[in-house]
Amino acid sequence: MSPAVAAAATAARATTMAADAHGFLSPTGVEIAFLLVGLVTFGAALVTVTTRQLVHAALWLVVTLGGLAVEYLLLTAEFIAWVQVLIYVGSVVVLLLFGLMLTKAPIGRSPDADSGNRWAALTVAVAAAAALVWVVVDAFRTTWIDLDGPAAGSTAVTGASLFQNWVLPFEALSVLLLAALVGAIVLSRKAKADAASGAAGTPAVPGSRSEKEGVR
Repeated sequence: MSPAVAAAATAARATTMAADAHGFLSPTGVEIAFLLVGLVTFGAALVTVTTRQLVHAALWLVVTLGGLAVEYLLLTAEFIAWVQVLIYVGSVVVLLLFGLMLTKAPIGRSPDADSGNRWAALTVAVAAAAALVWVVVDAFRTTWIDLDGPAAGSTAVTGASLFQNWVLPFEALSVLLLAALVGAIVLSRKAKADAASGAAGTPAVPGSRSEKEGVR
């Protein structure tokens, strides 16, 4: 039996034993901390999508993704937690900030950040959240994780599952990041071209410095 299969079997036995020891009415300290961190993460996510300052939205996104990393740590999935920090907090948010700088987005409050489709977006978000909660609860209704036992999300178990069953989505994520960077560069070049054409079509003001240099 390979080490990855043995670790998976041990984690399954730990979840079964934890189901007999814990219940909804007897939460542990880790479960209470999980709930509190989840509330903070949910609040940061709401601020991210409701603020009209793009830079503030990017910074609140850091708080949201960092909260998710803490949740993974509380679930003994330390490898997923550090991947969350390194890839999403350390790469995606930095890429987003670079995109804001390359496209010369406004630093302060931006009225263009509100598209007017707020209620439609809220409806889709609530429907997606309800569907996700229903699927997760239905799939893991009787599954418990023993937070005091061996790590269920160790590097061996996660790596074996990732590179055996999820190779294609893993590579698709890298293509998505590359597409975001190329899109930021294209938008930046388009903004520069529009600014140059606007400057070329502006007539020279009599007595201006450019006209005086032309006379000389």
